Amino acid sequence: MRWSWPFKSRNGNHRNGHHGNGHHSNGHNGNGDDENGGAGDARPDFLCVGAQKAGTSWLYRQLEPHPDFWMPPVKELHYLDNLNRTKRRRPPRSNDERDACFLESIKDLSMRSHIDLDNYGRLFCHKGSLLSGDISPAYSTLTDEIIERVVDHFPTLKVVFLARDPVERAWSQLSMGVRLGMINKFDATDPEEVICNLLNPGVLVRSHPSKIVARWKRYVRPENFRIYFFDDLKENPAELRRSILRFLGGDPDKPSGGLKPHENNDSSSEKLRLTAKVRDRMAQFFEHELKACASELGGRAKSWPTRYGFSMVLFFWDLLDDSIDLLFWCDWIC
Repeated sequence: MRWSWPFKSRNGNHRNGHHGNGHHSNGHNGNGDDENGGAGDARPDFLCVGAQKAGTSWLYRQLEPHPDFWMPPVKELHYLDNLNRTKRRRPPRSNDERDACFLESIKDLSMRSHIDLDNYGRLFCHKGSLLSGDISPAYSTLTDEIIERVVDHFPTLKVVFLARDPVERAWSQLSMGVRLGMINKFDATDPEEVICNLLNPGVLVRSHPSKIVARWKRYVRPENFRIYFFDDLKENPAELRRSILRFLGGDPDKPSGGLKPHENNDSSSEKLRLTAKVRDRMAQFFEHELKACASELGGRAKSWPTRYGFSMVLFFWDLLDDSIDLLFWCDWIC
């Protein structure tokens, strides 16, 4: 389900983060001062917007004990998608007064009927001079309107997206859904029953990383947006951790307490058995998305279509054909 909450209006002449000429604010006022400040201000330094089942829990556990970060006492705030009204399976961390204050503040904030970005930003005052952010994979489903408002309000915000092969990601989500009772048990060996579950809106809306990335990239500055891959979490977690920490502004040489980069509790979770027949049917279902990811996300996504035997030649030919059709259409209109 996708939510579109009303926003609390902002005061001043730059409402919605735009100047009167329609351009985005660059985060500075007329005196040359940075309205958004630096590390230590009451605001999130970053968002991790997904993908679900692509390593977001691993990332939270790596950042939580790191000395350069103060992470909220709950991994997924769910404020921007449903005002923190998501039922939680685990109790929040409650180590000190900062945790207690944070939990009380977000509880008060969730009682309101609108998204209040000013007070959402103030939740992060507890970080002090450290870095902090909100890791909520459900933010991959946010509408353009909400994304634009958030980025306008926090123009220096860094955004991380962890991408995963759509077939593997969707199967992991289905497995989790059945395990937690969120999805009714089904015959996991029946390809058509599997497809019916893939068409569930809660699964489908999270299963097209090329669209999710395109939506966020429309509003986030290129230097503030990074895509990382679940493939690297499986094959080289130490380098993945180093790359993400460097992007967020942390020191990758500092340890995350006693936690090693390869430690990932979710990897041991029970999953449905994926048969070759079902895998092939899922790959057919996601064929266009696999190719779109290879083309638009690049990196490790380039190999996703070929692992299912799909050729990129026809995909690029279709793109070229569409471009030629558009060219002839524009010429006809002129």
